[in-house]
Amino acid sequence: MFDKVKGRLRGLTSDGQFAEILTGSAWALGAKVSASVLALATSAIVARVYGPETLGTLAVISSFLTLVTLFTVLGTNTSILRLIPEHLAKYSPSSAFKIYRKTQYFVAAISVVTASLLYCSSGFVAEAIFNKPYLKTYFALMAGFVVFKTLMLLNTNAVRGLRLFQSFAFMQLLPGLCNFVILILLTLSSKHHDNPIFALLASIGITAIVGGYIMDRAFKRRCSPTDPICPIALKSLLSISMPMLMTALMTYVIGQTGVIMLGILRPEEEVGYYAVAVQLASLTAFMLQAVNTMATPKYSELFHSNKIDELINVAQKTAKLIFWVAVPLLLILLLSGKFLLIQIYGAEFAVAYGAMIFLVVGQLINAMSGSTGPFMNMTNKHRELFYIKMLSAILNILLNTILIPKFGILGSAISAMISILAWNLSVLLYIKAKHGKSIAYIPFVKP
Repeated sequence: MFDKVKGRLRGLTSDGQFAEILTGSAWALGAKVSASVLALATSAIVARVYGPETLGTLAVISSFLTLVTLFTVLGTNTSILRLIPEHLAKYSPSSAFKIYRKTQYFVAAISVVTASLLYCSSGFVAEAIFNKPYLKTYFALMAGFVVFKTLMLLNTNAVRGLRLFQSFAFMQLLPGLCNFVILILLTLSSKHHDNPIFALLASIGITAIVGGYIMDRAFKRRCSPTDPICPIALKSLLSISMPMLMTALMTYVIGQTGVIMLGILRPEEEVGYYAVAVQLASLTAFMLQAVNTMATPKYSELFHSNKIDELINVAQKTAKLIFWVAVPLLLILLLSGKFLLIQIYGAEFAVAYGAMIFLVVGQLINAMSGSTGPFMNMTNKHRELFYIKMLSAILNILLNTILIPKFGILGSAISAMISILAWNLSVLLYIKAKHGKSIAYIPFVKP
């Protein structure tokens, strides 16, 4: 048995292209595990010390900030992940740095304008959209951190594009670590109900600054005055980024519509219950994200080098790795989820178990499907991916509108599961039709 497992591992690591993904994934996975533990500890403190209402408010603020920054980063956090490896392979580090710097200045300017508009309209957002006037102060405060969140997203993916495994692992860990430490310090000094929001925003600011420093230092070490440079016009950059923005927006709708619509239609405590269900179910998602972190730039490199057979092979092996890494934790959540909810958050959070089951099944679908989104984005199929996700997002909104009034958080979880199934299956069928092969992994079934 041991020899068989050893042989399988040797087969994976003997593939040079996949071995790099495996190495990078080990760093990313370690960081994701640590970050997830910190996130669980942080949310447990919020739930037990500040209550489900504060946890619900925190979830709404975090989700809305994510939505706003989708429109300030404009998809460049995904396009930079494709463009940096492409220019490193075809031109030079200096060429990649020019693209990064132009993108950085552009999204920073957009963020300042957006933050100003959000600050001025914070009262309207709180009253007209969420029907909760007391959220005005939080939205106004959040506006000051739009620039930081935008640059954090850009810098984190730019580090991925340079394949700086250890630096990216650090960037993944830093927000959760800062959030946890700051929340502990604030809680020890006073138990003000706004402490969790202050801690979240402060952690975003610190991560953005540190990420900018890492990127500047990494590029200065690689660049040379004699490097050939292939400039890219802002129009061309946006033509690549905008479809990716729309895809990211649809991904947000699929993943966060439940939180936003619950925040509009239901009390804060229900949002808090759903937020912890999402957080526990997402413990399987971080396996997918950790592997995709390193796989995505490799897909871009292989595709732009016209190594299509190697690309499909790497994608298939990546899907297999994702599945077998995620399944053990998924089974633990299905069998012991209610116990974990009670022990971590308190007895009142046991009501989130039913919703968590459907969310975990959704993550199982993600794990079996493999790197569907990154594969499409890195192979110039970002427009097709957008159309698929748009239809799935519309389906998700319709289902939430119908099911939340009747079933609350359970209806939101069912909606999320169905929409995840819809877009993953559609993408897999498209890839199969385009390349004649599937990149999904179903145990004991050959691709």
